[in-house]
Amino acid sequence: MNPELVLDGRCKGYPLTATPCAVSQLGQLGWNLLDDVLSYPVAVLRRPALQHNLTWMQDFVQRKGVALAPHGKTTLSPELFRMQLQAGAWGLTFANVHQLRVGLAAGAKNAIIANQLVSDADLDGLNFLLNQNPQARVCFLVDSLAQLACLADWKQRRQSPRCWDVLLELGIDAYRTGCRTQEQALALAQAMHESDAVCLGGVECYEGGLGRCDNAHDIEAISGLVRNVKSLVQQIDALNLWGGDEVLLSAGGSAVFDLVIPLLKLQVKSRPVQGVLRSGCYLTHDHWNYARYLKLVELREGLSASLRPALEVWAKVQSVPEPGLAILSAGRRDLSFDQCMPMPVRWAAKAQKVAEPIQATPESWKVQALSDQHAHMAFAPEGVWPQVGDRVALGISHPCTTFDKWRWMALIEDDGRISGAISTHF
Repeated sequence: MNPELVLDGRCKGYPLTATPCAVSQLGQLGWNLLDDVLSYPVAVLRRPALQHNLTWMQDFVQRKGVALAPHGKTTLSPELFRMQLQAGAWGLTFANVHQLRVGLAAGAKNAIIANQLVSDADLDGLNFLLNQNPQARVCFLVDSLAQLACLADWKQRRQSPRCWDVLLELGIDAYRTGCRTQEQALALAQAMHESDAVCLGGVECYEGGLGRCDNAHDIEAISGLVRNVKSLVQQIDALNLWGGDEVLLSAGGSAVFDLVIPLLKLQVKSRPVQGVLRSGCYLTHDHWNYARYLKLVELREGLSASLRPALEVWAKVQSVPEPGLAILSAGRRDLSFDQCMPMPVRWAAKAQKVAEPIQATPESWKVQALSDQHAHMAFAPEGVWPQVGDRVALGISHPCTTFDKWRWMALIEDDGRISGAISTHF
């Protein structure tokens, strides 16, 4: 089990002088972000946007007739996992056994480890978790005869009756894992069928590496991958190499997830099919990378709007040392910067009252560089000057690499009221 996190002065953003508080109790304290009770920087999730995204994606998969297993590595938060499962998610996706532990403790009954397991420690750990959670179905990926040999060797050395539930991964040239050719994949499927170490439950792919945020390119490239996976699935079905009563087909990152729906709805002759979409970043969305991809999803789907950015890191203006430059109290240790610089999106003046609305930032405010603990924000000297003590909300791209910098995040309403909190378990 994952014991509930108790917030205290050891947690970045929580005030040193405040009484320790369980994550589930924070919303009862009556705090507001604009009261400056929290220590800056502080990471927050806008609860209305979070709820909108949760509902939007669940409606999307239901309309498409597929299931959802959000990638848990994005947030690794049991509170958010429970929200996703309660909203109707089929299960959760993870990158490793450590992450799986958090998801099972949060109540997941179905899980995909969208990665290859090869080490004794991971296989021992998964075996332990499955013994503790016999009702859970957990699949992981296999993409080579060498990995299959590792699994068989573990079974023999451990004298284990365990037969792993696995998905065959078809990959992309010059990219991550996965079989590179149909011939290689089909030979692996035949070897898996003959092995007592694994049960071939389905086929998996990841299309995200093909996306370029170019509509014509993305449609053509991902449609090609979908055709390849469909062909493989049909060949495996014709040879009756499946190991279970149901075929699981899974794909879907967070950028071009709509383009893999035809694969997930594929039917085969021998067994029922369960299509599972694995998008993870939809829950918080972001302010740049996924936002630009989602504009193309909206175009392809005929939507006027879809997801809303929910994740912000609030910082203080701590210095305005020269015209056109403000230094904010958040840096590389606090937020994502691997895809683009954080973007000032909202601000509240030092003297702003709680009852006053939080404002959009002037267009000229741009973060140009980051230090470990500082953001270097440029602004137009002829425009609005940020003042020492002002509060600035920084929007981010790629939420995954912000979540792993925080043990907790506050849930806030649009007026800044703190209505709850979530914890992370990286």
